This record gives sequence, C-alpha cells and structure tokens, in this order.
Amino acid sequence: MTSQWLGQKSMNALVSSLLNLRNRHLFICDLVIFSITPILGLILRLDGNLALEPYASDLAAVTILFLTVKLGVFWNCGFYRRYWRYASVEELSFLAMLMAAAVIIQTLIFYVVYYIYHHTVDNLPHSLPFLDGLLSCLFIGALRFSMRALESVNSRTFNSEKRVLVIGAGSAGVSLVQEMQRNPQLGFHPVAFIDDNPRKFHARIRGIPVVGDRHRIADVVKSHNIDKVIIAMPTVSGQVIREIVDICKASEIQPSTLPGIHEILNGRVRVDSIRDVRIEDLLRRDPIETDIVEVSRFLRDKKVLITGAGGSIGSELCRQIFRCRPAEIILIGHGENSVFNIQQELEQFVQGLKKNCVSQIEIPCVSTFIADIRFRDRLKYAFEQFQPDVIFHAAAHKHVPLMELNSPEAITNNVLGTKNLLDLALQYDVKHFVMISTDKAVNPTNIMGASKRVAEMLVLQAARESGKPFVAVRFGNVLGSRGSVVPTFKKQIAAGGPVTVTHPDICRYFMTIPEAVQLVLQAAILGHGGEVLMLNMGEPVKIVDLAKELIRLSGYEVNKDIDIVFTGLRPGEKLFEELFVPGEEYENTEHENLFVVKNASRIISKNLNCLINALCQAAYQNDCHTIKLLLEELVPGYGSNSLRSYTPLGNKWGVTVPESFHGLGSLKPL
Repeated sequence: MTSQWLGQKSMNALVSSLLNLRNRHLFICDLVIFSITPILGLILRLDGNLALEPYASDLAAVTILFLTVKLGVFWNCGFYRRYWRYASVEELSFLAMLMAAAVIIQTLIFYVVYYIYHHTVDNLPHSLPFLDGLLSCLFIGALRFSMRALESVNSRTFNSEKRVLVIGAGSAGVSLVQEMQRNPQLGFHPVAFIDDNPRKFHARIRGIPVVGDRHRIADVVKSHNIDKVIIAMPTVSGQVIREIVDICKASEIQPSTLPGIHEILNGRVRVDSIRDVRIEDLLRRDPIETDIVEVSRFLRDKKVLITGAGGSIGSELCRQIFRCRPAEIILIGHGENSVFNIQQELEQFVQGLKKNCVSQIEIPCVSTFIADIRFRDRLKYAFEQFQPDVIFHAAAHKHVPLMELNSPEAITNNVLGTKNLLDLALQYDVKHFVMISTDKAVNPTNIMGASKRVAEMLVLQAARESGKPFVAVRFGNVLGSRGSVVPTFKKQIAAGGPVTVTHPDICRYFMTIPEAVQLVLQAAILGHGGEVLMLNMGEPVKIVDLAKELIRLSGYEVNKDIDIVFTGLRPGEKLFEELFVPGEEYENTEHENLFVVKNASRIISKNLNCLINALCQAAYQNDCHTIKLLLEELVPGYGSNSLRSYTPLGNKWGVTVPESFHGLGSLKPL
C-alpha cells in the first residue's frame, strides 16, 4: 500500500509539474526542438542514412536560419502569450497558421540563399524546409496539447465529479457539454446525451454518445451510474418538460434544467445557468419570435422612462431595454429599496461592459428618481430634468382583494397617476407612451380591474386628441411576480401547508415575466396610437393544478404530505378571466401573438374628463360608495356577478375576434 501510495504521489507530482510549465519553459523546449528537426528531416529524406558528415556545415547553417525564422514568427505573433493548459481548436488553428507562415518564409530564404550562394546549401535536399516545418509543427503541437490532455485526465482522476446525463443534443446541450469539458474544475463529467431525434442516435458529439430518446432515461441513469440529469432544451414546451420530470422522478433522480429561451436573452448557455425545475418550466409555451432588431432600432439612442421600475414587470423592462442600448434609462419608483436593487443590477451591467473594453458600444446612462406618480409636481420635475422620448408605464396597484378594500388608493394610483403621466407626456412632447394593463380590465368585477380600464381610456383619449402613438397592452398573470399565487404557494409549502386555493374551478392565464416584457416591447413598435394591444395568453390554467405541481416539484405528495384547502372566492374575484370587451373589434397584427382592438378609442365616454375629476375627488374624500357608482357609469358591465357563465371566445358579448386567436380553449390539466 505504501509503495502504491508513493507511486500515485509521484505521478501526481509529475502531472502537476507538466501542467505548471510556463511559456518561458516552453520557449526553451521549442529552442531544443527547432535545433534537432532539421537533422531529423534530413535523416527522413535520406531514408534513415545516418552518414551526415557531407552535410554538416550546410546543415548547421540552415538549422540556425530555420530556428531564427520560426522563433521570430512565433514571438512576433504572440505565440508565447497563450495559456496552453486550456488549449482549444482555436489554438491548434493558430499554431498551424503560424507554422505555415514560418515554412513559407524559411523556404523562400532557403531558395534565395541557394541561388545567390549556390555552394552554401548545394548538398542539402530542397524538400528540407518542408520536412523541418512538418516535424516542428508535430513536436511543438504534441507538447502543448499533451498539457491540455493531462489537464482533462488530472481533473477526472483526482477531482470529485458528478456523472451527468444531458437531455437534449441540440445547440444548448452541446454548448453546456463544451463548457463542462473546458472547465473540469466545475466538477461535472458529461457521460451521455438523450435526444428524441432518431437521426442522432448512436452519434458521438464532442466524444459523448447519444444513447436514445427520453424513454431510455431510466435505463441510462441505472447503467451509467448517473449522478445528475440536466434538461438542456430551452425551447421545448412545458408538456415535454413535465414528461421528462415524471420519468426522472420515477427513476428517483431529481432533474435540473437550463432556463427557458426567454431567460437566456443573450443566447449564451453557461453551467451556472443550471437550476432546479420550476413551475415556469412546466407551463412553458412555444418560444415567441420577437423582432429584436426592430425593437433595438426603436429604442436606440432614446431616453426611456420606466415607472414602477422596481416591480416585477418594470425591472424586467429595465433589463431588456438596457440591452437595446438607449441613450438613458430613467427609473421611477415609489419603493426606494426595489429601485435601488434594479439600479445596482444595471450598474453591474455597465461595469461589465467597461471592464471588457466594449468601446464600440454606447453604454446607456442609468438614472433613478424616487417619486409617487400621484404627485404631479414631483413628476413634472422629472420630466424637466430628463426630457424622456419614450415612457413605459408599469406602476400600478394590482392586488384585487386589497384594492377592493382600499378603493381610494386604486383610483389615485391607477387612474390619477396615469392621468398625471399622460398630461406631462403631452406637455413635454414625449414621442411614445406604453401603458401596462391587465386582462382584469375586461368586463371587470373588481375595483382594480375597473381602475385599469379607466386608465386605458385615458391613454386612448390622449392618443386620439394628440395623434401620437400612445397605446395600452393587456395581459394576464405573470409567474413569479411579487404577491402572485406562485410565491404564495411556495411559502405555504415551506411552512408545511396547507396550500390554500379559493375555488376548485378557478382558472387564470399565465405568462413568464421575460415573455410578457418581450411582447410589450414588440407592441411598442406595432402600435400606431389610440389602440389597445392584447397578448395571446395561450391556454388558461386551473389554479388547483398549479398548486399540485408545485407540491410535487417540492418533493411532497398532494394530500399526503401537503394538503390543499379551498377557501372560497375573495371579494371582486372571478372564476374565469375574460379577454374581450363588449363592442370591441379585434384584428391580427404583424405578430402572431399580438392582437389589436381596432375600435378601442371610440369606446370612450364623452364625459370622461368630468367623470375622472369626480372620481379623483371622491378618492380624496375616501368616498368608496361614490367611487363605485362612478366606475359603474364609466365602465360598462362593471359590477356584474363574478360567477357569470364562461363562454369560449366571449361570443355571448357579440365580440368580433380574429380566427387565428387561440387564447381560449378547453382547459387542460398540467
């Protein structure tokens, strides 16, 4: 045992010494190699004849010549500034390029010497420069790439690694495996691919075999002693993710995943992007195609003001707008902590760009402004100071039960705040205005939804009177937003349950935050003014199914480890959200997931300004009864029964919708 331990220790020391070779050591090795390759080349040319005496003087001269040329080329081209321990194909290409240049130069010099000083190299074969070059490339390449091979062997042999099964042999999976192989210190050893494409079966990608489709996961986990399963398919649907998760759970292994394509906005797949499977993955829809180029062109070099910048939607707007390189991003919010957090995140982006010396890219300026949009004078100061070109209005009170009990707050924030912004946008000649609305503004049964519907009317009126492209965008619930159902369920599960659901049949539309924001940005360039744009929300999801999946993802069994309790509908809550307003006419836009209400600006009360003034006055006086009466007059259908029947496509209201709209259909369990 002692001798075995000593042998292992000696081997480790030898490998460590080879891996710690620096460029100065490699330079000396190259000097030796270049000194002997002309001799070896000549021996090869003479078929192994070792009688080299007739060539001694000429061989010494060309050895010095060849050595000087090769070292000169390598040194001047930065060959000795490379870190060969992690050499890649790019370094191999670089070596071949330099070697070719050196061979060409030394061959030309060889022939010049031959023709000018014919007697000097008369005895040497004319193929010697090529043979020397080939041998030099072989030896110095072997030396350097043996270091890369030893690095891989060393990491696999002496480091603790997890054996990884990668599900998905597409570009994301291959990029993930490539990073694992390039950085073995991360502790991941890719063993096999799983892919549903039969044309990839039995292929080897970066040396890793594709062993079959998803139905072979259980067998591969067992036969290959897999420690970790990673789902590397950012574009597949939630249904596929759910099937894979179920198979992995049956094999008693917890899968991880790469984020969806909406989260990987820069397109780079990294090992540190791997995370546990979330409910967002199970609800994932087909990828939404966004015209990023057009959105970037629209926002480039503009001053963009974002209200509610610290919120879930507002902060994601900041991230995605930052990547479009506006001249300035102005973050307006009432909560100082949330605004501070997104400001720090954007500042890190700025520092990263500066650190990487991205001089050719204009880095946006990030400005913060703490303000409550209900205070017009404070907002006016912001407009005077920043002179924005584009406004994204994401600030709002959004919690239905809370606003039902605090209607004056809903009115002053959602209605008066929007009016203040619109008045100042017109006064300071803002070019574009986009308001984030909600599906709860459609046939509202609660104060929050009615207040957002009134805010939509204000945007439409401002667009109609000014002729400017001011628009509102409607969409449903966003997964993971603060105060939404998913974080609430997670807290209840962490506390040991029960998970509370208001009604067994209650359904909602869901989108991920990045997906919703991408479509909001797309809507900004499609809206011409005086329109309400609506996102295709896909299929509605039963909240009870959402609760069950979250319990399972947390490693528990429903109604065994964690119970589900039904508490009854809350004030103002509907069983089903609706997407269409009576009298509205919907048309397709250039984007398949965006629809426009073409007659939205015509469905506005003629007494809108008077009613808004009265509504705000009632809010200042905390007159909840008058607020409700005025909302009933402003918003047709407000106050109806929240349990009214559910009719697909809203046809009971006589709504005109495009045939391509697939927003409402049969409810499908997760």
